[in-house]
Amino acid sequence: MENLALIESFSEFKDDKLIDRVTLMTILEDVFRNALKKKFGDDDNFDIIINPDKGDLEIWRNRIVVADDAVENENQEISLSEAQKIEPDFEVGEDVSEEVKLFDLGRRSILALRQNLIAKIQEHDNTNIYKQFKDLEGEIYTAEVHHIRHRAVILLDDEGNELILPKDKQIPSDFFRKGENVRGIIESVELKGNKPNIVMSRTAPAFLEKLFEQEIPEVFDGLISIKNVVRIPGEKAKVAVDSYDDRIDPVGACVGMKGSRIHGIVRELGNENIDVINYTNNLQLYITRSLSPARVTSVKIDEETKRVEVILKPEEVSKAIGRGGHNIRLAGRLTGYEIDVFREGVEEDVELSEFSDEIESWIIQEFSKVGLDTAKSILEQDVNDLVKRTDLEEETIEDVLRILKEEFEE
Repeated sequence: MENLALIESFSEFKDDKLIDRVTLMTILEDVFRNALKKKFGDDDNFDIIINPDKGDLEIWRNRIVVADDAVENENQEISLSEAQKIEPDFEVGEDVSEEVKLFDLGRRSILALRQNLIAKIQEHDNTNIYKQFKDLEGEIYTAEVHHIRHRAVILLDDEGNELILPKDKQIPSDFFRKGENVRGIIESVELKGNKPNIVMSRTAPAFLEKLFEQEIPEVFDGLISIKNVVRIPGEKAKVAVDSYDDRIDPVGACVGMKGSRIHGIVRELGNENIDVINYTNNLQLYITRSLSPARVTSVKIDEETKRVEVILKPEEVSKAIGRGGHNIRLAGRLTGYEIDVFREGVEEDVELSEFSDEIESWIIQEFSKVGLDTAKSILEQDVNDLVKRTDLEEETIEDVLRILKEEFEE
């Protein structure tokens, strides 16, 4: 009775946690052996017989019969008189097997045993979850919004596994409601205190790459390969694609008729503007394409400094730089080169860094962030536009314009 009362839930553990029979028996034997060690000091001489499907458990202690005055280890040895109470014809030197009932362990030991059993199964479950999601790192996953916190959204999948979508891994325009499904990639999986910590991301370039694989059959089939992906989440992205089959137009296949194929990806990413360009080993052509939609007049590459000077017609400069400097920044990240933009027909210009004695370095950096690296590139801009495009105050911008104008008036 007492055996069944303790282990009647074994089969429930097996069903709920999907633990195979061999693993469950191993866990159970380990738990009971720990209990026996605490009670008797050793478990080497115990046989544990478990049938988890039926809830059967038998524990047998094996001892050697010794003379009544020769017992030195009560766990390993049994006196002749005690042995003969079990079986009258026992003699010294024989082995005695005696069943141990669970109530012999004591109530506190039984409670501790059950808690240990639950902990061991939970640990096994957590290890399996960790392994499962570790194999899914870098893959797209869908889970349901369970709880919305200030710094993260807590998600649950169909098996009740918890995933975390931190604030900095969310697209700025993301807005979630409890119960809705969210897609992202499994970015990292770690064990923290035996509990798996599963982090999802919607801002990683890999998420965009995996969306291409899901939505575009030629990418999934390997006919089109994605060479590089760079993103400013929720704003703009550039994807370089290539194909080993000359009959396939990789850009056209990815975008689709009137943008039909890429539309779903754009919508998933909060209307992120995605430029798809043809990859090429011709670096000059690759840089030119990376600055799309701007039309580049000429490119001068410095391999040592990893810098590029790009000449454009004046009306193309704003396209190359893009809103907030996003286009030129992404082009630089895509190609691995720092890109400087110059206007065609402007013979004399001065690098903004030349004014470091009069203009503070952090102000120069603010202009550089939006692709304004020379004096004339700033002088050609409207003050109000500069205020919108940079994080600088109007007064600061006017001071800079005054300094630059004085240079050219001289």
